[in-house]
Amino acid sequence: MNDILKFPFYAKLTLVLLSIMAIIFIFYMGQDILIPVMMSFLFAILLYPIVQFFKSKLYFPHVLAVMLAVLLFVLIFIGLFVFLSFQISDFAADFDKIERNINIHLRNIQGFVRDNFHLSSREQRQYIDTATEDSMEKGKELIGTTLMSFTDTLVNLTLIPIYTFLILLYRTHFLLFLSKLFKKENHEQLKDILTNIRVAINSYIVGLIIEMILVSTMTTLGFMVIGVKYAILLGIITGILNLIPYIGILFAGVLSIVASLTGSPDLSIILGVIVITVVVQLIDNNILVPMIVSSKVEINAFVSIVGIIIGGAIAGVSGMFLALPILAILKVIFDRIEALEPWGYLMGDHLPKTYTWRSIKFPLFDSDISSKKTIIKTDIAIPTFTETTTESDVNRTEN
Repeated sequence: MNDILKFPFYAKLTLVLLSIMAIIFIFYMGQDILIPVMMSFLFAILLYPIVQFFKSKLYFPHVLAVMLAVLLFVLIFIGLFVFLSFQISDFAADFDKIERNINIHLRNIQGFVRDNFHLSSREQRQYIDTATEDSMEKGKELIGTTLMSFTDTLVNLTLIPIYTFLILLYRTHFLLFLSKLFKKENHEQLKDILTNIRVAINSYIVGLIIEMILVSTMTTLGFMVIGVKYAILLGIITGILNLIPYIGILFAGVLSIVASLTGSPDLSIILGVIVITVVVQLIDNNILVPMIVSSKVEINAFVSIVGIIIGGAIAGVSGMFLALPILAILKVIFDRIEALEPWGYLMGDHLPKTYTWRSIKFPLFDSDISSKKTIIKTDIAIPTFTETTTESDVNRTEN
């Protein structure tokens, strides 16, 4: 007996939309629980090769191998945190210089406005006071929100290593659970999906780490050349914030401009910071990302941006970071389930990446040209519509 129910298209679309809305609602309501678990899942995939190395090469027991891998992971983060803490404490000691140099630039801007727009300094201050009269209340609310967010972050930083350890420890147990959910004839397909998810996520995360290191190095060297005081600190922060797609680099650029005022109020330093940030981003977006962040799953830019916006709306910065890995997992699943294959195709990126002109390859983004030739075969006759009839060719032949 066939237990597969077939629904018309409008019923399928309704069920899909309801499912998406239910999933988004669940993520929004349970983000405090789900976000640490999902972050731990990604880190568990990243640490899995290390666990395998300890077990296969050093013959460590499974529990000890998992424990050492997670401990190594935690020590790296603690070392980075301690280094940044010392650098930030030195940076905070120069806040008076930053405030003094900012006031110099503000006076220059006021003079420019006074000479070109005929507004006195008093009138400019009145406009500023009017625009920021509620800033104190908003500032208090922002401080309270920041403290709450900082507290939640500390709790998550404690839970993530624990979750990561448990996911790696019970990995086989979870896999057997998944296998019991499906029939035996579907186990090969399940294995293929899980393997591709692991490969895609692992390559994506490793690529992000390498990209972060290279962006930090290039930014640090550039800031050292132009004489920015805290070049190493700003370079590392830029590399870390660059992990947040599309938005992180904007915050890093603003922070770098403000920090450059610790040394000198010279405008050329600010211009140099902007130029270096733009050049590093051009190298990152056009060379590093295509070559290094080589995820096995290609997702088009439209779906990526929409996913990042939705992730940010649901769970803030953590949601934005998790958006692309979640989209990659969904695409792997969609591509391997026949009923969901159209959604996988919608998420994919099938544009050719280059075109050749006189033996020189250039980037190509043309939606009319596909990188793969798609042939669709169908036995359904194409309807012919005229002024007098809407009968299909088949019906006309039969009649």
